[in-house]
Amino acid sequence: MGKVAIIGVGQSRFVRSYPGAIRELVFEGFKESVTDAGITGGEIDATVVCSAPEYDKQRSPAGVFAEYLGLNPQPTFYTETLCSSSSTGLRLAYSLVKSGLHDVVAVLGFQKMSEISSSESQERMGRGADIQWESPFGTMMPAYYAMFAQAHLDRYDTTPEDLALIRVKASTYGQLNDRAVYRKAVTADMFADPDHIMSNAVSSPLRVGDCCANADGSSCIIVASEEKAKAFSKKPIWIRGLGAASASVNMSGRDVFTGLSAARAAADQAYKMAGVTPADIDVAEVHDCFTIAEMMAYENLGFAEPGQGCHLIRNKETYKEGRIPVNVDGGLLSKGHPIGATGGSQIRTIVLQLRDEAGDIQVKNPQIGLVHNIGGVGLYGNVTILGRE
Repeated sequence: MGKVAIIGVGQSRFVRSYPGAIRELVFEGFKESVTDAGITGGEIDATVVCSAPEYDKQRSPAGVFAEYLGLNPQPTFYTETLCSSSSTGLRLAYSLVKSGLHDVVAVLGFQKMSEISSSESQERMGRGADIQWESPFGTMMPAYYAMFAQAHLDRYDTTPEDLALIRVKASTYGQLNDRAVYRKAVTADMFADPDHIMSNAVSSPLRVGDCCANADGSSCIIVASEEKAKAFSKKPIWIRGLGAASASVNMSGRDVFTGLSAARAAADQAYKMAGVTPADIDVAEVHDCFTIAEMMAYENLGFAEPGQGCHLIRNKETYKEGRIPVNVDGGLLSKGHPIGATGGSQIRTIVLQLRDEAGDIQVKNPQIGLVHNIGGVGLYGNVTILGRE
């Protein structure tokens, strides 16, 4: 079979509270992607809808979207791997096209987090852990990642100040991203000021400024066969490598707390499939749900040796002009995190980078880009490598 490409990308603005219905929210990302691809809904053979269903009031949203977007009677599928759902959707779409079953597939990611209260959201996040052995004890996402942060600080030269620098970088680029929730500057001094909200403890050593926030949003990625990609698109971006892995849902089953084994395994698979190494990556999007998550990603992806990620951020090597630009769209820390839409948003950023269409955040002449998308506390790990060729 031939190669598989991304020919269209779209994303809604990410907001704290979207005023419309979920079908309207999804339409925003969908409309931009089909316009970008230069196609109509009738040329889409199938759709893959991605979200975390515990946040959805609508049961089986895939059917609702297919009707609303005029995509009946084409088949529609639904996939979920928590926060990595839409990069899992891309893997499924790639497989559907590569197998020859379909020529053009749309991957629709969404989440309307504001449909439930903050306390309800936290409770559902806790249920991402094992409901028999862990979540009854009150586990929540900040506390889980705080364990990883404390382990990293204890074992390596990493400091809370290094984590703050990651948030400072995120805000540098978040201010330039008109799709992001948070577009204000963040400085290291805010973390040092005990009276500033950014320094307020959430789950030690993580502070408010170390955490991303919930958001409402949608994304859409259109995947096509080589023949269709060349017919429809002047700048197809090729899917060169895909990696996916999982890890024990219970923390008692993990043997390392300074990194995510699923991310490392997924990265190894993706590099092998693409025939590249970490040194070949020109720009990356990583899953920075917390500042420590970005730090671990530097190391899990091979951009730095274990314990050396702190030097990348201290030396600004992950800034736009650095050796390996990371999250130059502001990342989850600035954009917000609408769970099912996040992976698609990351993929959109890398596609725009590789097409030299990223505007103020454009990296100089990137040839190969990487997307690292994590579900839960490293329960699922997806790594995608994209290229101009």
